[in-house]
Amino acid sequence: MARGVLPEESTKELSELIDVLIPLFFESLPRRDQRNWARVYLNGLVSTEGKKTIRNIAGAGASSVEQSLQQFISKSPWDWTPVRRSLAQHLERTAQRPLAWVVRPMVIEKAGDRSVGVGRQFVPQLGRTANCQQAGGIWLASSEASFPVEWTLTLPGPWTSELLRRRRAGIPDTARSLTPSQDAVHAVQRMAATWQLQRRPVVMEVGNSELPGTIDALGVQDIPFVLKVDGSLPVAFGGSGRHKPGFHLAPARELIDSLRSQRRVVEWTRHGRTEGAVTLLTSATILGTHCEERSGPPHPPLLLIGAWTEATLLPSEFWITNIGDRPLAQLFLLAKLTDRVQLDFAEVCEPVGIRDFEGRSFRGWHHHATLASVAHAATLLSARRRSESSLRAGTGTLDPGAYGSRRTGPVLPPRPLIPGQSARRASIR
Repeated sequence: MARGVLPEESTKELSELIDVLIPLFFESLPRRDQRNWARVYLNGLVSTEGKKTIRNIAGAGASSVEQSLQQFISKSPWDWTPVRRSLAQHLERTAQRPLAWVVRPMVIEKAGDRSVGVGRQFVPQLGRTANCQQAGGIWLASSEASFPVEWTLTLPGPWTSELLRRRRAGIPDTARSLTPSQDAVHAVQRMAATWQLQRRPVVMEVGNSELPGTIDALGVQDIPFVLKVDGSLPVAFGGSGRHKPGFHLAPARELIDSLRSQRRVVEWTRHGRTEGAVTLLTSATILGTHCEERSGPPHPPLLLIGAWTEATLLPSEFWITNIGDRPLAQLFLLAKLTDRVQLDFAEVCEPVGIRDFEGRSFRGWHHHATLASVAHAATLLSARRRSESSLRAGTGTLDPGAYGSRRTGPVLPPRPLIPGQSARRASIR
């Protein structure tokens, strides 16, 4: 989706859908004028050309509109949590059934130092130090579409320890300086405890040093997870593969590679594409990770999953999960929902301006992120409506880029010849 103006017909349909969604999601806003400014802002996010700043949304010469939007976004004390919760509950009821809650980091590079949460910090996603904000979205994701419903904004130490800076940005007294992963896990815990959603597996990438804390935090609430880890992670396991019976400790990559003779071929369709892909999978039960320092009882055994692509001689991707009752192919599908989220982030969430907030307040950033999430949902739901209308009209065709579009079966590459591989072949559709 281009970052520009939608066709007039699509814009009209989106505006009509936004009118329907306002009373559903913004019922918690106490005043009618607040709900009206939410409508103005949402229409601006889906129809304004270029960067979705308050000034651009207000339009040239509309200083009174700009001032009112500034008040509504950056200063008005409305609570964004009920809006996000209503959005998530509505999507769970009416959209494609979500398969997982996917955590996606978001980095917003900045030139100055006054935007809330900005600072020079090392960013794993960039592989370098950058002057930026680090945020994270929690997405309800299926194989057909994904929707951000909750956001976190990581606050480096100075933003919580320096009283003047904290007051200027309006940072709540309860906010603490945590890592992006810790912020995301706490948000997931709140969603699981208070949002009245059906609990789904959490899919996210976790660094080696933060893995034990993440496993414990999710495990204490019985939240299922599929965590992407680095192949260098030391894991503890019993005798497996080339290892004799007994307790062993080795990098995840070494353990998975020792089980290469047990690999299964999995066929699947990459998100947003029609061509098929082939991946080789195997797994091993592990007892824990070497970096754990636990005072409580040991957690139940976990499953380590490893994947090879056709072009790699060594396993290239690794996940740890506490889900032991699903086929390996289904767990791989859950893990790859991160690709679905990445696609929708680039094609929908960025065009509606998720990175574009230029204010300096903590409240303003969260208000903007909330409204961008609603605009994202409205865009995809409107596309689905158009597709369904097209089918009802008897055209029998669908926009291939529309939410919910049906695809023909994947065109799969030839099956690779693997010595010792069984004839059984898993398949994901």
